[in-house]
Formats: sequence, structure tokens, C-alpha cells
Amino acid sequence: MQLPSSLLVAALALTVSALPVESTELLVLNPDNFDSTVAKGVWFVEHFSPYCGHCRNFLPTWTQLVDNVQNQTDPGIHLAQVNCAVDGDLCKQHGVDGYPQMNLYKDGKYVETYKESRAYDLLTAYLSKYAEPTSIPEPEPAPAPTPTPILQVNTAPEIRDPAPLGQPEKDLNPNGAVLSLNPKTFKAAVDEGKVFVKFFAPWCGHCKKLAPIWKQLAAKMQHKLTIAEVDCDAHNALCHAEGVAGFPQLVYYAGNGGGKTEYTNARKLDQLKAFADKVSGPVVQTMEFAEFADRVAEHSVLYLFLHAPSDTRSVNQVLKASQVLFGSPPVYTSDSSLFYDYFSVQPGSSVVLALKDHDPAPAAVYTIASTNQHEALVNWFLRNRLPASMELDSDTFQEVMNAPHKPLVVLAAAPKAQLAVTAGAVQKIARQWRDSKGDAGITFVWMDADKWADWLKSMYGVKAKDMPSVVVANHSRLVYYNVDQFGQPIQLTSTSIFSTIAGAMSATIPYKHSENAVERMARYLNGKLTSAEVYVTTYPWRTVFFVTTTLAVIFYVLKRLVFDYPEGSDYPYGNGMRKADRID
Repeated sequence: MQLPSSLLVAALALTVSALPVESTELLVLNPDNFDSTVAKGVWFVEHFSPYCGHCRNFLPTWTQLVDNVQNQTDPGIHLAQVNCAVDGDLCKQHGVDGYPQMNLYKDGKYVETYKESRAYDLLTAYLSKYAEPTSIPEPEPAPAPTPTPILQVNTAPEIRDPAPLGQPEKDLNPNGAVLSLNPKTFKAAVDEGKVFVKFFAPWCGHCKKLAPIWKQLAAKMQHKLTIAEVDCDAHNALCHAEGVAGFPQLVYYAGNGGGKTEYTNARKLDQLKAFADKVSGPVVQTMEFAEFADRVAEHSVLYLFLHAPSDTRSVNQVLKASQVLFGSPPVYTSDSSLFYDYFSVQPGSSVVLALKDHDPAPAAVYTIASTNQHEALVNWFLRNRLPASMELDSDTFQEVMNAPHKPLVVLAAAPKAQLAVTAGAVQKIARQWRDSKGDAGITFVWMDADKWADWLKSMYGVKAKDMPSVVVANHSRLVYYNVDQFGQPIQLTSTSIFSTIAGAMSATIPYKHSENAVERMARYLNGKLTSAEVYVTTYPWRTVFFVTTTLAVIFYVLKRLVFDYPEGSDYPYGNGMRKADRID
């Protein structure tokens, strides 16, 4: 049901009538009075549309906010509105790209757009932060502790206990030293989990350089995370079985069916410790409603698990499935009724919300049913672990292009001078894809074409004269698309990109290889040889049995053909005689 603008204005007018007569805060501004009105003081302006469902839902909160501000003697901030259905050009001029959008202005100049949750307590805290009263502010509004007792009342003690939220019960790495593993101890260590393993060779120069850093890491992660190593010269079969392709190779094992992940980022102590701290922390952390906005602003992606205090079955499902994330993105949990109200979720239900790009509105929701959904939940966690858009560089390359869910990557490359504009366009298109409920497995990225020129040319045939350029890549298969469903080069527009994604997913447009025919054949043969080598080193006795059996079969067949050919048969050497009967 749509709410006519006249009804919205009438509702606001009723609010105004309840306020002091001299109050003029509840204004609906237009192009004629906007600049002159906000020219002095601090103004918080809501840009809305009467046809927007979010605006209608927000109206009671906005009205309550107006009441609070206007009932203060010296609030130090003014509130107003702009009806974008009437004055669309004014909204466009002020960068409004969604409703409701609230902008802050000071002395006529734009300061920022409010990006946090539209919860009443967070809005009042925000206004207090930027308010500039002309008199000395009174002390009572400063603490603003209203939500705290509510959250404390609704808190379930068993959920706040860190033990069921993934904290390790065993003292990991008690001596702060590197643990040396061999084939007899390796399986038990990785099955237990929370172990960071370095596969190395004594003759490897990079391994020698990493050795003292690895010891320092073990010391810093004492009582937190097991830091281990495997000598691949001494235990070659074990390293082959684990898919070690080079040295040193660093792999984190979560344990308890949580899988493993290869660490491919920088190998300085600070970066290694940051990764170790992330994976050694609790699998799931609790969140209070009051800190929601801070967590959303802090993380480009996070998961929020809402559940009833007594629902231990769902808690266990999420704990087990979220191990595949290795602490990134973080998973938070809460049983607060405030979250249920804020997200309009049925109280008592168990849902996981994926929040991306610092947006408090969920990008995806997973409802946990009564049956065990481990595999489906794991896949959902993986497909939603990346932000909708991000820059592709040396730090993010592995987590994007080699992500476990093998995403389609929309890559826009532009020279450094055009990179900011290109990034803005990519972010806008990514939001449109997300808002249209497009596949979460699609990731949108932008890249510095000056820095990555050689790689772009060799992988996708992108040349400097063609910049900016857009391709859709499937790096797991080393293929890409550079035309849309209309056969035209992909443009940096939602129409062209969405068309290409649809064609790629339905296999209705042709793809190109990132490798030439010789490289593809070499990779295929190398893969087969590597698989054979791994099999032989892993199952040596089984291999001896198969080889011996095969040779025996070949010998038997040759014997039958050459030495035991039946007399009188049409033997190729002629005259129906066996070789033993011939005199030549």
C-alpha cells in the first residue's frame, strides 16, 4: 500500500502541532529555500519519497527524533526534510541515491551522509556528536544509556558464556614454540585443528628467511594457536598428499571438519600475526544492539546470527559451518529482541544475516530449518564472504580470484587518473546487482591498469588504448568474457554487465581462454603427472601391485599371441604354422 504524500505531510503536521508554537524544525525544504535555510548552523536533512516503504517504516522514528530535538532548550542542531518525489532535481544535486538518505550540513556546506543504522538510540547519539549548542550543554543527555538495561534484561547467560561460542578448551601452543610434525603426528594435529603449518625444504632460500619469523610467530601465539612445520625433504609423501606445490607453503587447518586454507599474503611478522590472531579468535562473538553500527562500519562484510536463547541446535549448526570462514568475515550472534524488531524478523526464529559494504540492511538472509543443513550453510557462508565490490590488488587477489566458491568476477580496469571514477561506477553497479537480489557469488572489482598492465594484457588481451575496459572472468577455469549477449564489448553500465553475467551463467555467450593451446596442454599434462606422482608416493604398495599385475597381463597376452598360437589358424606369419614349427 502506497502512502500519498499529502497523508505523509498531514502526519508530520500533526506532530508539529504537538510541539511548541515557536518551533520551526519540522520543515519540508525545496529549491527556493534550501540554501538559505541551511546556511547557518548544523542541519540534519532527511531526503525521502512518500512512495518508499523504508521511508514509511522510518517515519515513527523520525517523528520521535524530531520530538526529542525540539523539546530541548538548545539542541544545537536542526532537522528538516526534502520530498524527492516533488523536488527530484534538488535531491540529485545533493547526491541522493536511495531513500531515506540523511545528510549533515554545517553552515551551508555538506559534511557527510549518515551511514549507520536508523535506530533511534544511534541517531540521537549521532546528533549529540555533531550538535553545536550556543549555550553550555546540560549534562543529562551525555550518557544516553537508555538501551543498556533492555539488552541486559534480554541477555541469556548461557549464550554469553564463551565456551559454546568456539573458544578453544585446550591450551594450544603451551610452550610458544614451533611444533615439528611427521606422518605419525600430522593427522592428529590437523584433526584437532587450530594449527598453522609451514611446509618447507631445508635447501630453500625463502624457507631459511622465514624460519626466524616463524619462531617469533610461535612465541607470540603462545596459548592461542599451534604453529607447526613439516620438513618436505624428510616427509616427501606427506607433502605431496597435502598438495604442496612450492616452498614455503603455509596452510591453516581449522579441524573438526572445518577444512583448510592456504595463506598467500605477505610473510612479514605483522601480517602473519594478524592472520593468526584472526583465526585463533572465537568462531562466533556476541554483539549488543548498541554496538551494531560500529561493527557494520568496521567490517566490509560480517554475519549476524539471531536465535532464541534456548536454541542450542541452531547455535551448534552455525558454529560448525562457520569454521570454514577461518574468522573472516566475523560471525556475531545475539538473542536481543531489538535486532528482531530492527530487521523485522519473526521473534524466536533462527536466521543468519549477511551485511556487506558497511550497509546495515542485509544483503542476504539464511533461515535455519529444523533439519541439519551443514553443507548448504557452508556454501552460503562462502558465497557471501566477499563484499559486493572492492579493489583488486596484490593483497586481495587470492581471496577474490581463488575464492573457494569460484566466483564470476566483474573486473573494470582503468588508468590511475580514471581509477576513482571507475571505482565509483563499479560500486554503484554492484549495489544495483545486490539490490536486485542477484547471485551473491558475483564479485565486482576495479583495478589499476597502469600497475597491472602486463598481467591484463597476457590474461585478458586488454591493451592500454582500450582503457577503461571491462571483462567478466572465471579465474578457476582461466576463462573470461569480453562481450555481452548482444555481441558488443562490455561497457561499464549495469545493462551491459548484467547481460554478460546472464550469458556467462547460462552458457549462451562464448568464452575465451586466458592461456594459449600450448599452455593449456602443458597444464593438463602437468596435472596428470602430478596426480600420478601423488598417487604413487601415497600408495606405493598398491602401485607396485597394479604395475606387476599389468606387466603379467601383457606378458600373458604376448605369450598367447606369439608362442601359443593354435595350429591351423590363420596366423599372420603364414601357412597356419606356429613359429616353433617353422624352419626359418
